[in-house]
This record gives sequence, C-alpha cells and structure tokens, in this order.
Amino acid sequence: MIPEKQIPTKAFVIDAPGSPFVMQDVVLDEVRPHEVLVEMKYTGLCHTDIVVQKGAIPIGEFPAVLGHEGAGIVRRVGTAVKDKTLVEGDQVFLSFTTCNKCTPCDEGRHGFCRQFMPINFAGVRGMSAADSPIKSTSGQPIRGQFFGQSSLSKLAIVAETSIVKVSSGISETDLAALSPLGCGYLTGAGTVLNVLKPKPSSRFVVLGMGAVGLSAMMAARALGVENVVAVDIVDAKLELAKSLGASHTLNTKSVSDLAEGLRGMFPDGVDHIIDTTGVVSLLQSSVKALGHEGMLAIVGVAPGGSSLTIDPLDIMLNCKRIVGSIEGSANPAQILPQLIDLYKQGKFPVDKLAKVYKADAIEQALSDLHSGSIIKPVLDWTTV
Repeated sequence: MIPEKQIPTKAFVIDAPGSPFVMQDVVLDEVRPHEVLVEMKYTGLCHTDIVVQKGAIPIGEFPAVLGHEGAGIVRRVGTAVKDKTLVEGDQVFLSFTTCNKCTPCDEGRHGFCRQFMPINFAGVRGMSAADSPIKSTSGQPIRGQFFGQSSLSKLAIVAETSIVKVSSGISETDLAALSPLGCGYLTGAGTVLNVLKPKPSSRFVVLGMGAVGLSAMMAARALGVENVVAVDIVDAKLELAKSLGASHTLNTKSVSDLAEGLRGMFPDGVDHIIDTTGVVSLLQSSVKALGHEGMLAIVGVAPGGSSLTIDPLDIMLNCKRIVGSIEGSANPAQILPQLIDLYKQGKFPVDKLAKVYKADAIEQALSDLHSGSIIKPVLDWTTV
C-alpha cells in the first residue's frame, strides 16, 4: 500500500553506474515548503545525464533518477515558496539550482555558484538518498532532485530555485522545442551573452556543432556578429550551422591544424572561441588561433587527467585569456525569458535542433543522439 500523502508516478531509474534508463513505478513524498510539484510535459536529454549514467561523474548513491531539462505544468506549490505569483496550472521551465547565498549568486552569475557541484549533482535535500523525495513502491530510497529536479519523471518534486515561470502562454509545439533551455541551450547562449560578449565586428568561432555549440552560434548571430565560424568534423552538422546563420564553416578533417585553418580565414587571428568539445588538441590549437586580446571560453569537459600546454609568453604579450564557463554564468530566471523572446523573434530557432520522441522510446532517442543523426532529443511525457 502507498501511504496517502505519497504521490505515485513513473520515472526512469538507473540502478547503478552503467545501468540503463528503465521506466519504473515510483512514489514521491509530499511537497515540502520550498518545493513545487511539476507535471512534466517534455524533458530534453543532455550529455551530462549520459555521463552520470555511465558513472563518469559521481553523484552519490544509486539508484537514481536523472534529467535536468524539464518543462511542464505546476500541480502543487509549497507553502513557503518565495514567488507568490506561482500557482497551480502555470507553465514552467526547469533549470539548475543554486545556493543563492554566495558572491557569484548575489552578482547574478548563478552558473558560478560555489556550491554548484554538491547541490546539483548530489541533490538539494541532502547528501543521503534516504532524504530523497523519490522511493520505489517497496520503499527503497531513490536519489532524486538531480539539478534540483530529476525531470526524467512524469511528476517531479522540484526545488523552487530550479523553477522559471513562463510569463505568457506557449504552445505545446514550442514548449517541446524549448524544453532544453534550462541547460544545453542556456549554456551555449549564456557563455556568449554573459562571458564572451562579442561585438558585431568580432571574429567568432564555435567548436562543436551539438546543441550547446549551435546555441552559442545562434546567440552570436542574434547579437549581430557578422563573422561566425562553425567548426566540426561532420559535414551535415556544418550544413545545418550554415542554414542557421554561420558565415564560415570549417571541417577540421580538411586541415592539418585548427589554428592553420582559422588563420587561413583571418590572418590576424580570431577574437573569440567557445569550445564545446573538450578535445585537448583543439584547445591547444585554439590558443594559437586567438589574435591580440582574444578569449577562449571552455565549455566542453576534457577527459580526466588531460593537460593543456600553453605558451605563457604568447598569452602575456598578446593579452590572451582562457576562461571556463559553467551554465553560461547565467541566472536562469533572467536569461530564459530573454532566450524565449529571441526565439519568438526568429533569432534563436532552437526548434530546428530538437526531435521529439515518446518517453518510452528513450533508447531510440539515445541511439540517434550517439549516431549523430539528431542534435537534441526531447522526451514527450504526455504519452505516458
């Protein structure tokens, strides 16, 4: 028997690192004062979910429910939630959560929250799975509130800090296309808008034409940047980038070195590079491709133990900068409405990146993602 105050639902549970995503019946606790019950409509699948599922990033105990690109409808609001305008029936997007107490959070740079790793990867309620809002039907604790949400679930108890309310109605089609805003699209666009801040005259380069890279490219074009170079090893992705506004494309298989290819286009070097690949050889070459006062923003995660060798004299004499960017150094409550407005204006057409799958077709979605045949898979929970 399920206790009266618990909420039955279905979720994708990972039993152990390396185990598959398996849809199971689970139960949720009652909503606590600073939490919100959300009925998920759509959830984007992010590479971070896959990396954690494989065990490459530790999150504590398993079993666990992942997912951190949710969009849905509010079904219950905790008694102490600060946003008093939030009510049952509101459309919301879900994003990462933060402590809201440290200096970066106070300055609106929530992606740089000093507690980002422990509270997003281990769960907001605490480090122990025993305090998780999710349990199996037999009562076994299941780690939840991954990135404040664990949105690979039909219903989710979400930390209020992960909630971004949509100010105006969005169609079902647009809600599906925009559901990955909370991580993938935010990371690429936020790094452009908040970290690199290119000018229209900037020579701007994006390495990797996945969801993050294409979002960065579109954000640069939305700012009016004229010279935007899309870099990848797959011609089909470069053609997509060109259709979405890239002024130049470069397949690194066609050149002996990235820096050589870029300086063939711009002999004085480029102003900005955002790397979404984590490929060390590309990072090495990127530094060489930067012109005077050029900046490299690293978004992609390089393999553990990798080392980047740079010439300190080159860095100093040419005033080059290398920065890391987590979640675009963004405040989701501010940047998501901004990106939605750009989408409505046709300047951020992320609907061209997403393909929607029924939720129970997750294995097909993952297979298509791994094969490179799609950019961003989105799961449709309305079919469950």
